[in-house]
Amino acid sequence: MKQVLSSCSASISELKKNPTALLNEAEGSPIAILNHNVPVAYLIPAETYEWLMDKLEDAELAQIVNARKHEKDKAVEVSFDEL
Repeated sequence: MKQVLSSCSASISELKKNPTALLNEAEGSPIAILNHNVPVAYLIPAETYEWLMDKLEDAELAQIVNARKHEKDKAVEVSFDEL
């Protein structure tokens, strides 16, 4: 059985009936959407999703920086005024 990574859960049927009530009841917490008691999706507030996307972008940029560290000798120095 898959682990449910949320303190709030609902069935797909419950989600279809009244999604707004479900979101209000969760008070901003993630909601695990279950099908036959198995999580199939997580519903999160838009604000949380946007924050996660920012963090993901930061992690991707950090990987690029780490991958390019050894290319420091090829770097071109510029001042902020030139940008």
